[in-house]
Amino acid sequence: MPESLPARRVLLVDCDAFFVQVARLEDPEGAGKSPLLIVGGSASGRGVVTSASYETRAYGVRSAMPTAQALRLCPDATVVGVPRGSVTRRSREVRAVLEELSPVVQAASVDEFYLDLTGTERLFAPETLEDTAWRIRSEVLARTGISVSLGGGTRRVIAKLAATRAKPAGVHIVAEGTEQKFLDPLRLAELPGVGPALVESLGKKGLITVAEARAVQPEWLRRWFGPRRGEWLHRRIHGIDGSPVDPHERRKSISSERTFSEDLHRDDDLDQRLLELSTSIGSTLRKKELRTRTVTVKLRDHDFTTRQHSRTLPEPVESNQAIIDIARTLLRELRADRRVPVRLLGVGLSGLTGSSQSAQLPLFDDPGGHQETERDRNLSRVVDRLSDRFGYGTVVSGGMVGTRPDTRDRENQDHVPTSKKDEHS
Repeated sequence: MPESLPARRVLLVDCDAFFVQVARLEDPEGAGKSPLLIVGGSASGRGVVTSASYETRAYGVRSAMPTAQALRLCPDATVVGVPRGSVTRRSREVRAVLEELSPVVQAASVDEFYLDLTGTERLFAPETLEDTAWRIRSEVLARTGISVSLGGGTRRVIAKLAATRAKPAGVHIVAEGTEQKFLDPLRLAELPGVGPALVESLGKKGLITVAEARAVQPEWLRRWFGPRRGEWLHRRIHGIDGSPVDPHERRKSISSERTFSEDLHRDDDLDQRLLELSTSIGSTLRKKELRTRTVTVKLRDHDFTTRQHSRTLPEPVESNQAIIDIARTLLRELRADRRVPVRLLGVGLSGLTGSSQSAQLPLFDDPGGHQETERDRNLSRVVDRLSDRFGYGTVVSGGMVGTRPDTRDRENQDHVPTSKKDEHS
């Protein structure tokens, strides 16, 4: 009879308040000396909080909160901009250390890394998984100056949930066979992927904790939420997760957002910013040798109402022209629904596939009127080469001539393997 496979040994390394740490390391005499620190937005109150120090969070400040509201809660806080380039560099430094300490490393976001240590029991003996996690934490801190927390278990979802129990600067391991005991007391809202709408629907049925939902027959979950969603929820509340730690997993999305120094009223101004964002993420898409099937445009109005529209195409695209055409259509739809001043504009690409796959031109017109030609793709690649050689903006769309991004605007572009999580850690 063949021997059973060993239980997986998965760790999630989660950088503690990563943006705050980076801001302090980059400016030790300024941000480094401020215990009450907000990263994101400006001292005038524009923008939103990207992250806040643990001392500031005690006042009720949270990520994605308007900076003006955060300053009302904590008026003595220091506000600094997001150090984008430094965040990317420090993230790479953390990953480089982890790749020396674990055979398999996957960057889940700019500040989260999954490690698969399955099969290393003899190599690291007599260390337990908890001992190994503490050793990794110490090594990362000593070599990068970044404090991390680690969660561990036999599955990725368990490791992720365990990491939240380890924060800040700790380790929490869920032993094999105790997964359900660990999960049952958790609120359903704590489970990855269970969003506010689903939490509300579950709450209306009296289901708040994992244990309460687990008492429901799977058939009823499928009836209430549909076959696919119900089955997914059943697996989630039982901690069933067979997803591997894959260092080559493709990124799931690319997005770029800009918070304006002053609210924009005019459609022409929004259109110009849309061109800039679409061209920028189009370049990123092609550099990653990817194509996209879904384009999303996001607006945050002057009153902080956030809205977005998406369009999924029958065939993936990669050219600036295709992305701009679709994004413009979506922006017009959003503005038709509600025409008020705008404080933030974003463009996102998802449904990504490799550009090495041969592009198939549609036999019939896309119902939305959007098609991409080989000429569009070639032209975008020429623009990329010229921009790499002579700088961004050397060749631009006709609609961008005479415009330049407002240097006071704050741009947030995702350059990590997956969408960046809200930094509540």
